Amino acid sequence: MVRITFLAEQKVEEYSGRITGFDILQPGALKGAVALKVNGELYDLSRKIESDTEIEVIQLSDEMGLDIIRHDAAHIMAQAVKELFPNTQITIGPTIQDGFYYDFATNRTFTMDDFAAIEKKMKEIIKSNHRFVREVWTRKQAIDFFSSIGEKYKVDIISSIPESENLTVYRQGDFVDLCRGPHSPSTGRVKAFKLMKVAGAYWRGDTKGPMLQRIYGTAWRNKNELNAYLKRLKEVERRDHRKIAKDMDLFHIQEEAVGQVFWHEQGYALYNVLESYIRKKLINNGYAEVKTPILASKELWEKSGHWDKFRENMFIVDESESKRLAIKPMNCPCHVQIFNSHTRSYRNLPIRMAEFGTCHRNESSGSLHGLMRVRGFTQDDAHIFCMEEQINSETVKFCDLLKEVYSELGFNEISVKFSDRPNVRAGDNQVWDRAEKALLEAVREAGLSYELNPGEGAFYGPKLEFVLKDAIGRNWQCGTLQVDFILPRRLEAFYIGADGQKHHPVMLHRAILGTFERFIGILIEHYAGRFPLWLAPTQLAILTVTSEADDYAIEIYNALKKQGVRVKTDLTNEKISYKIRLHSSNKIPILWIVGKNEVASKTMSVRNLGSEKRESSSYEKAAELLLKSINPSQGS
Repeated sequence: MVRITFLAEQKVEEYSGRITGFDILQPGALKGAVALKVNGELYDLSRKIESDTEIEVIQLSDEMGLDIIRHDAAHIMAQAVKELFPNTQITIGPTIQDGFYYDFATNRTFTMDDFAAIEKKMKEIIKSNHRFVREVWTRKQAIDFFSSIGEKYKVDIISSIPESENLTVYRQGDFVDLCRGPHSPSTGRVKAFKLMKVAGAYWRGDTKGPMLQRIYGTAWRNKNELNAYLKRLKEVERRDHRKIAKDMDLFHIQEEAVGQVFWHEQGYALYNVLESYIRKKLINNGYAEVKTPILASKELWEKSGHWDKFRENMFIVDESESKRLAIKPMNCPCHVQIFNSHTRSYRNLPIRMAEFGTCHRNESSGSLHGLMRVRGFTQDDAHIFCMEEQINSETVKFCDLLKEVYSELGFNEISVKFSDRPNVRAGDNQVWDRAEKALLEAVREAGLSYELNPGEGAFYGPKLEFVLKDAIGRNWQCGTLQVDFILPRRLEAFYIGADGQKHHPVMLHRAILGTFERFIGILIEHYAGRFPLWLAPTQLAILTVTSEADDYAIEIYNALKKQGVRVKTDLTNEKISYKIRLHSSNKIPILWIVGKNEVASKTMSVRNLGSEKRESSSYEKAAELLLKSINPSQGS
């Protein structure tokens, strides 16, 4: 007898004989079921359950169920490619966010022109409704089989799997693939998919290895979801910050400085508005701003632990052993040096030390993407040196500040992830126990709900990750808060306690934006370039209809400039319709149009971005409304 506990229904049943998911689920439940979670392990519905167990049913409506269907689609695509192009070797085909891919080794160059034939073959396989059959093989059996059909990459994968681990393969019709699983019951469960693009990829990510061809696809529960996703992709493309930046003349990136940003006048105006806004928030919340060197010696990075953990991502300036220097990839060790420059008392704590610190990391060229992933960047970085009993109050203050900033920047949906100790870390388990306990208590004190993100903490401490949702529903992880008991010890930071003895402070690493570059990229896409008035690089453009209005436009320009308005004039001889189109495409929120009549009446014609209407207004009224609309609380 096998005793099955159904966790969702909180019921227990006993079964005899060979038991699978098909045996224990009612017909109605089977229709939407994809797999089972058996004592926490994912099982196919056809896999035998051999002992007493707790069970959760994975439905297609669950995110995990959708992920399994995408895994099915990857195998179906691999089968289709093999049937169409028999000389192709298959390698790996995992799921990714919103879809899947499979890497192929072939002399043929795949293009998107091949997609129609591959998709047609995939639909035939789906219509055949082949069962996914799991089989456990010996290592020799697997090596012999894949060698016999010329799949050398599968043999390579098998050789890297520990001998203690069972090897499983999955059959669908005549196609066999090495796979841990699970899969849904059959290929017919895949209802809506589309192949998206083809790209190059190195085997095992090694640039010295063979170049493979990667075909990406997406799969969804039904055609409505697929169509909604494709529509969202078009909106993502429309909002691409690189395209908008070109239209608005914000920045550019070029090969002579890979991964680094050339800020143009308009882009740097936006950058400065954001920096000034954050700086005012920091001042109002008790932070002291500092500036630290961009270069530091190897010895400092060794003491901090970054040399061992981060060396491959650091730019080394002088490789000679006697004076090896590195461009800083983060600011924290340098902030400890400022803390250590004086003897600190417990009465001085907490010390909130902030820096708009320029850092560099040697990101791979393939990962670079506009402002979203760069090599040179500026963090809105800060470190709070405090006593252990101050962690709660400092966390609450930081979370309140972060929520205020996100809300004022237009992001009102925030989720929180709690990331605990990674496998590779500094410090012993006792220190990590204290740090994780302290951060969990602080999160509860701040009244935040969170989800666990196991094993994703920093190497020196657990962290909170703050994820915001943009205008089209995408999630962006930006803010962080990390509790660090380790770095202050490594770098010999101490304060004099009430007992007159030396104590190591706790160090809270925290950021709200993350980096200015990436956050500006997110802002551009969130607003599709149509920034709120207080944040817009240029808030107002004054356009002249005739040269007779030039002096009047310049007079207005000078008056508003003195009041801090970011304003420009267009006195060119172009037609007014052209000027309106030009500055509207530049996403300038407000246009004031002045001609001979406006000069005589001391008025202007006002046009707001996105509106076809032009309203006449006196200068005094228009200026008053403009200044009121620029919210002073948001640092503009």
